[in-house]
Amino acid sequence: MKVTLRRTAAALATLALCAAAAPAVQQPAHAAEPATAEAQWIDRATVVWKVEHTAGTDEELSYSGGGTLRLAPTTLTNAQKAAYPHLAGRPAFAVDPRDRDKAPTALRGPVTAVQRAADDHHELRRTGVQIPGVLDDLYAAAARRTALGPVFHSRRPTLSVWAPTAQSVALDLDGRTVPMRRDAASGVWSVTGTKDWRNKPYRYRVTVWAPSVRKTVTNEATDPYSTALTADSARSLVTDPADPTLAPKGWSALKKPRAVPLRDARIQELHIRDFSIEDRSSAHPGQYLAFTDRGSDGMRHLGQLARSGTSYVHLLPAFDFSTVPERKSGQARPRCDLAALPADSDQQQKCVGEAAAKDGYNWGYDPLHYTVPEGSYASDPDGPARTREFRQMVQGLNRTGLRAVMDVVYNHTVASGQDAMSVLDRIVPGYYHRLLDDGTVATSTCCANTAPEHAMMGKLIVDSVVTWAKQYKVDGFRFDLMGHHPKANILAVRKALDALTPAKDGVDGKSIILYGEGWNFGEVANDARFVQATQRNMAGTGIATFSDRARDAIRGGGPFDEDPRAQGFATGLFTDPNSSPANGFSADQRARLLHDQDLIKVGLSGNLADYAFTDTRGRHVKGSEVDYNGSPAGYAAAPGEAVAYADAHDNETLYDALAFKLPERTPAADRARMQVLALATTTLSQGPALSQAGTDLLRSKSLDRNSFESGDWFNAIHWRCEDGNGLGRGLPPAADNQSKWQYAKPLLTNPAARPGCGEITNASAAYRDLVRIRTTEKDFSQSTAAGVQSALSFPLSGTEETPGVITMRLGRLVVVFNATRDRQSQHVAALAGTPYALHPIQARGADATVRTSTYDRSTGTFTVPARTVAVYATGR
Repeated sequence: MKVTLRRTAAALATLALCAAAAPAVQQPAHAAEPATAEAQWIDRATVVWKVEHTAGTDEELSYSGGGTLRLAPTTLTNAQKAAYPHLAGRPAFAVDPRDRDKAPTALRGPVTAVQRAADDHHELRRTGVQIPGVLDDLYAAAARRTALGPVFHSRRPTLSVWAPTAQSVALDLDGRTVPMRRDAASGVWSVTGTKDWRNKPYRYRVTVWAPSVRKTVTNEATDPYSTALTADSARSLVTDPADPTLAPKGWSALKKPRAVPLRDARIQELHIRDFSIEDRSSAHPGQYLAFTDRGSDGMRHLGQLARSGTSYVHLLPAFDFSTVPERKSGQARPRCDLAALPADSDQQQKCVGEAAAKDGYNWGYDPLHYTVPEGSYASDPDGPARTREFRQMVQGLNRTGLRAVMDVVYNHTVASGQDAMSVLDRIVPGYYHRLLDDGTVATSTCCANTAPEHAMMGKLIVDSVVTWAKQYKVDGFRFDLMGHHPKANILAVRKALDALTPAKDGVDGKSIILYGEGWNFGEVANDARFVQATQRNMAGTGIATFSDRARDAIRGGGPFDEDPRAQGFATGLFTDPNSSPANGFSADQRARLLHDQDLIKVGLSGNLADYAFTDTRGRHVKGSEVDYNGSPAGYAAAPGEAVAYADAHDNETLYDALAFKLPERTPAADRARMQVLALATTTLSQGPALSQAGTDLLRSKSLDRNSFESGDWFNAIHWRCEDGNGLGRGLPPAADNQSKWQYAKPLLTNPAARPGCGEITNASAAYRDLVRIRTTEKDFSQSTAAGVQSALSFPLSGTEETPGVITMRLGRLVVVFNATRDRQSQHVAALAGTPYALHPIQARGADATVRTSTYDRSTGTFTVPARTVAVYATGR
């Protein structure tokens, strides 16, 4: 499985941005406290520890003040094995029933598992203890029923924080300390204030044992359930999102665009800063409010897409993240005259890199507070203005005819332990993150992995999503690295959203769409710890996952290839080969191309596991029987459960991928045509499709494959064609691209790779025509797998299929994807006599070339120009 990960090394350089106080040490580390935690206390009665018990050993848990809990060998029940499959084969110990009532006391300090010799009681082994399981067993039932964070009743706020292991918690409110009360059943500390607390800054002062430093510390921490923040996340604010002063004009009566089912969603993935930072017509460059600039170039383009049938804008992370100074005065800018440098220079990336740690740019996959809008996109980050302006952004999109999807990153935090950027772990140390066997935090996602399998992390996710849906009227959620979540957690989100109604909550939760990255990797891979929310596991849920199958077949190769010139269906494999040895010999290329065509057919079906067709080897197969790197290509149970895409923010843009893969001599006009062809294979599929904003405009990031901190220079979208498409802004940053510079350098100065206004505007218009066809022809919107099977076929698939051409029949339509350099005729004898004509939208559309497509009714022959997708229709 190919997995796209993000580095957040920039976070290390911006620790000073988080103003949460460093911990005050209350108790020195005891020499006997172990550095590892290899025992796991999974419930009040059971400890799992990989030690051998014999007649000559005794085991116990010891805790502060000399207390002990006696242990005796036991075996895990089937229920416990199901809950902890990774521990199923390990030795287990039962806590003596006489000692179990000591657990709440023991957990408020260090707990150690000790094995002693039975005869003389000398110590044989000692380790720390992982405690999430027992905390859930003791407290989760009551804590899950508690509303956390600021909650207002009659304008009086109650502040509540879950901190069951804390020795004390107090509220630091606007410079004074207020005691808080602990509820023994839930482990929640709370305090009710007065009306004048509204919008005052606060932090929690938490005294707690911190296993990462083996000390008792007093942390001043912001609220994990913050609803508003001061600048740079220094303090939480006692803010009620329902406060009418935070609602922009018209918010309560906001009329949403028509809800589009996920199976029909056409989605533009968009970074808030990319959208407007270089838009000269925007009054609010780089801000939420740019989406209120109705006359700006960017908003006019989004309007064109919406009128063509695009239904959603997917916003990259807009929650509070850690790597950008929120005040513009604190943001660095490159000191070079970037525009004056040569197109293939390494000076641009060096200059951008010098400012990267403190500039205004990052993708935002480094969460700090999950349920507060990011401050750097607000006109004033110091206070609740960001709440109002985020809502204005949603209004602006909705009024343009677009619903808003939010990219959410609950699978990791930017830091853990006692790090200044750690929030969760400084309140309940050792709970919110997934721990490995030795007690260290798993980092397979790039950073500190969270543990949504733990009850209160799961609750935080559900509560956060519901808040975004109710208070911000977000229309959908895209889960980053969703495969690191339990399937049960994502289903709990779905259930909570489905319970929201317009009458009760102001939103229709059932219309909110959910999709995510269902990659299978890391310490949770293959359901090692729980049933994951992966591609195959989410089949049948109505929640979609990104499909990499057709993506790789369309582009060629994979996202991490050392040689980026490996070709695919839309990049010239076999039909227009480049010089790369990565493509193999001609016979190999032909076979690979035909297999890519089968992968694309599965993608056109909506990635259905049971969709049956004849493959290019002449076999009658199902989608699940088509191979994708050792995995089944088809995995979805119904259309709407796989997101088709050819590019996204990760890896090279589609144009840059084509730049690497098409022969260098390929003219710009032909590159543009191949871009549209590649987009057509996803746009004209069953199920949802996503493309990166600007892809229809041939957007380039100057060949950068990982632009998360490459600044505005490489990332900004250029809405005006005279500003170019972004290619030739210098060699991309070395860290993730240097191995490809040998291929990139000649491309950046190659005139054939540089599109002009004609290529850019024509490609965009041709793409919009395809979206119109997709969203107006009902046969593209099959609601069941049986409907797809009945309506969709590939009449020329088999051993005689033309390499580089796919012919698809869908109800009253015939679609021919011709990815070759030559005009191609496709003879479908069964259709002879049927009156087909080029679809009216294309016949009257922007692409003059597709209008030269022909159809011979007497023979059933469809003839399509080179590098063209043509849609034919017969009478309704």
